[in-house]
Amino acid sequence: MGVEATLDEYGYVFGHIPSNLQPDSSKKVPAIGFISHVDTAPDASGENVKPQIIKDYDGSDIPLEGVPGMALRPDEFPELLSHKGETIITTDGTTLLGADDKAGVAEIMNAVQFIMEHPEFKHGPVCIGFTPDEEIGRGVVKFDVQRFGADFGYTMDGGEVGELEFENFNAASAKIHISGRNVHPGTAKGKMRNAILIAQEFNSLLPVEQRPEFTEGYEGFFHLISFKGTVEEADFAYIIRDHDRSKFEAKKALVSSCADFINSRYGEGTVSAVVKDQYYNMREMVEPHYHIIEKAAKAMEMEGIKPRIQPIRGGTDGANLSFRGLPCPNIFAGGLNFHGKFEWVPLESIEKASKVILNIISLYAG
Repeated sequence: MGVEATLDEYGYVFGHIPSNLQPDSSKKVPAIGFISHVDTAPDASGENVKPQIIKDYDGSDIPLEGVPGMALRPDEFPELLSHKGETIITTDGTTLLGADDKAGVAEIMNAVQFIMEHPEFKHGPVCIGFTPDEEIGRGVVKFDVQRFGADFGYTMDGGEVGELEFENFNAASAKIHISGRNVHPGTAKGKMRNAILIAQEFNSLLPVEQRPEFTEGYEGFFHLISFKGTVEEADFAYIIRDHDRSKFEAKKALVSSCADFINSRYGEGTVSAVVKDQYYNMREMVEPHYHIIEKAAKAMEMEGIKPRIQPIRGGTDGANLSFRGLPCPNIFAGGLNFHGKFEWVPLESIEKASKVILNIISLYAG
């Protein structure tokens, strides 16, 4: 497309489009960055994707033809009905679609193509970034903010049209190991310590109402994501999430307290708990630059989209970037049901997101 671009040793692609505005010593137009990630979720296969394209969607069930009997049904996913008449892109049921975040990549590249084909379109410096490893929380570990060159950025990685997010979870992981004692069950009385059952006891100490399936909005959670165990030993892991930093710290402390309780009950060394922070709520880094939220909201309104400013119940590359000096809220990419085989995205939503990118650029240029 004629854009200066680089691919570095870590898999980051950076592109830069210089300003085409007349120099004006009285006004510095900031460099604006747009970022998407190229990895897809590990929850389902992202290989050999066979998308289905349903034009002029009529509101009926959409069979996912790779798996007999599987379908996107409006009675289960009522948001489908908000997109009647549009072109719906789905999986075939055998893989995820990968709209998280291929949709973001497409939106950015569509905007880039427009800029390069329309020299009359006025813009300041534009920075483009594609990252790996976002889905494992490592997406910007090697991201060179200075080389990227943006003053402010936006990740194109949200869901439904209108989403605009500058608050995300504080996030940590917790890895728990239980050391049991295996003895023949016929002579186990007073001797056996079943690591599986001790692990269950540990989990029971955490509040049931703070599991993902019972939370919404600003409510945080403990999410048990893996378990492997025998009588002799058990390993399991949680992700810990909360928007409120003090509640987040309290959740981490509770995990440590549970470990202390189990050790006091069964003996020191029965349980080890390793808790590690992953990322923090970007709000404190973005809010001092609230104009970037206002610009994005205005850019949506220019397309007839009502902005919906809301917290992310998840994470984004923008969180870590914001703490590294690049304030970076999140804009809708248009997809729904991310991370699974019922993933889908309307073509019209991708087109709207791409227009929002161009509007943001125009607003800063103006």
